[in-house]
Amino acid sequence: MSRIQACFNALRRRHRKALIPFITAGDPAPDLSAELMRALAGAGADLIELGIPFSDPMADGPVIQRASERALAKSTHTDTVFEIVSAFRRSDQDTPVVLMGYLNPIEVMGYERFAGRAAEAGVDGVLVVDMPPEESGALLDALKTRRLDPIFLLSPTTRDERLARICAAGSGYVYYVSLKGVTGSDRLDVERVAKKLRRIRAKTDLPIGVGFGIKDAATASAVGQISDAVIIGSALVELIAEHAENTARLKQEIAAFIGAMRQALDAPPAAGP
Repeated sequence: MSRIQACFNALRRRHRKALIPFITAGDPAPDLSAELMRALAGAGADLIELGIPFSDPMADGPVIQRASERALAKSTHTDTVFEIVSAFRRSDQDTPVVLMGYLNPIEVMGYERFAGRAAEAGVDGVLVVDMPPEESGALLDALKTRRLDPIFLLSPTTRDERLARICAAGSGYVYYVSLKGVTGSDRLDVERVAKKLRRIRAKTDLPIGVGFGIKDAATASAVGQISDAVIIGSALVELIAEHAENTARLKQEIAAFIGAMRQALDAPPAAGP
């Protein structure tokens, strides 16, 4: 059983929803990333998505684009990301880590070497934004051989006939992009998300995480009532940028932010009128 599956099983037994924060590796500096991951886990994160910096992150909005730029300016490359995960694993053997990024850096390294290095570092899953399942056979083989969960995106425009095919190719969980557009987009319609999730659940037993547009505790709570996991990205990355010059304050701020999200997810649903 993978660490991701074990995590979701444990949460299900406790009737809790997963809280999955995203940060970009190397932002604001490579030597701080493992510390930030520990702060997130300590504040209530169940899994952590760690972004691999890339020069052309076309699915990301300006907040995460700037995070990649800052990380690349600090010479953060793919091997650095593995070093960060290894450092995190020296003190945390339980929190699953999913690498999230784009195909180009993985192809440059080579699928086999990438998967091998990821497994050695303690990575649990990989989400490649621009790799559709129909073209991912070689990468899937490399990941699954090393017991790494391949995670795929579903979007509001994913047709029903593709849902089952995408979900069958993946494991761990599926990531539902709740909005059309890039990360950091606004105006999340929870009722529309709920309708789409019902269609996804008809095609798979995998847990469903929802990301894009979740910026505050109220929205996290609403999404948590209809999904298995809430994924927080741009709002957290923006907070990191705001406090990048003060490490102690930065860790306090992100811990408080994630703690508030955790509290909102764990609170019982508000009673109706």
